[in-house]
Amino acid sequence: MVDLRERYGHKIMTPDQIAKVIGARPRQHTAIMCHGVFDVVHPGHLRHLLYAKSKADILIVSLTRDAHIEKGRFRPHVPQELRALNLAAFEMVDHVIIDENRTPLANIELLQPDFFAKGYEYVADGLPQKTHEEMSLVEAYGGEMIFTPGDLVYSSSNLINLAPPRIKYDKLVTLLGAEKITFDDIRNTLASLRGKRVHVVGDTIVDSFTETTVIGGQTKTPTISVRYDNRRDYVGGAAIVAKHLRAAGAEVIFSTVLGDDDLKDFVLDDLKQAGVIANANIDATRPTTNKNAIVADGYRLLKIDTLDNRPISGGTLESLTKAIAATEVDAVVFSDFRHGLFSRQTIPTLIEAIPSGAFRVADSQVASRWGNITEFQDFDLITPNEREARFSTGDQDSHIRPLASHLYDAARCKTLMLKLGDRGVLTCRNRDHYAIDDAVIIDSFADNVLDPVGAGDALLAYATLSMLVKPDAVTATILGSMAAAIECEKDGNIPVTPEDVLGKIDLVEQHATFR
Repeated sequence: MVDLRERYGHKIMTPDQIAKVIGARPRQHTAIMCHGVFDVVHPGHLRHLLYAKSKADILIVSLTRDAHIEKGRFRPHVPQELRALNLAAFEMVDHVIIDENRTPLANIELLQPDFFAKGYEYVADGLPQKTHEEMSLVEAYGGEMIFTPGDLVYSSSNLINLAPPRIKYDKLVTLLGAEKITFDDIRNTLASLRGKRVHVVGDTIVDSFTETTVIGGQTKTPTISVRYDNRRDYVGGAAIVAKHLRAAGAEVIFSTVLGDDDLKDFVLDDLKQAGVIANANIDATRPTTNKNAIVADGYRLLKIDTLDNRPISGGTLESLTKAIAATEVDAVVFSDFRHGLFSRQTIPTLIEAIPSGAFRVADSQVASRWGNITEFQDFDLITPNEREARFSTGDQDSHIRPLASHLYDAARCKTLMLKLGDRGVLTCRNRDHYAIDDAVIIDSFADNVLDPVGAGDALLAYATLSMLVKPDAVTATILGSMAAAIECEKDGNIPVTPEDVLGKIDLVEQHATFR
């Protein structure tokens, strides 16, 4: 596969570097500058760039950085590094800038190009205010504003709104190149996951599926009659997080609260078979949480929950606190489903008990109740989904990138992996994310989604272990995303193995490198 960075990366420069190359006005070789998002480059863009190049010796193309793009909730579809390389690959383009500012005004003032080119659509219906500002600045130093003649230079948005581009492998290859990560590096990290010691603390849920067949309905009331066929029980909630970690090769201690009932025995037997060391606090006053979906002819008809969401007792909290403090581990994972174990009252006490030096992870997976991921302050890694992020920040309107930035700051975490469902994962990894665009988006690697339930659990497990092996958020996000994709491709929440992930790495590399 052609390495775009190696072949064309030299054209991508800082404004100061370009200023030195082209020199000050009056200059021997004239320069023209264009600016835009260039999310998807299409024939209209090419005509615009070709026309601009015909008017000067040097063509400089400036593009808006990811953090400043607000066209559409999930734009840009093409990240800035790949957008810059796409433009640099064109013969007519001499230099490319990823503009750190919201508008090109600062770079126009610095570079003082002889010409500044805009598409015809910016003059067709009268000049917009921003274009007036650009023209005033250009003419102030003696430059000239040029508008592309002829037909309109259509916006990328019109094309993207028809169908988002499918470029997940191109984006991955560009990211790996920028981060100097190879597929073998990812394999080596995967091979090093075994042997880590992790303490998972959280609510256990038994997920049940009662399978039935519709046999008729009542004539006097709107009651559906079904025949019972079968029932399947699965250990879920925080327990499946523990099982994923164990399947990945970690030594896992799992602290939870169970009722004194038959499901308690089912959970403990299942964990024992999985190799998870269970520290179960038995509370006879509450049931083991059970969520039973009634399925009729393949459709979910009804869900019956047996649970008690009261906060855990003082005695149970003390027992859990002592277990957390006394267990020497590489990482502690708080898996919050808001069924009594975690609450505003218990969270500070549980956090205080975490041993010094342990990697601290928090996950909020609240389906029918509200949890607040920002209550887990100063953690090394948090992995909420978009709904939880919006609730925690009280932000219903922001685009994904500013939403992630707001949550990152509110939680004061070191790494945030924001789960976006079938759109992948957005990771923030540095407190200077506003200034340096530290957000990274990894598209979903799922090819044939059978059951998305449990994808977040798999991501959490593999991302956590990856960070313990190598404190690199990009590698951890990639491994976590691959594990999540595998879980989506399985029917049921089944623990993902390293062999599964290795197979996915091989497949992704084949697609990405055309092997």
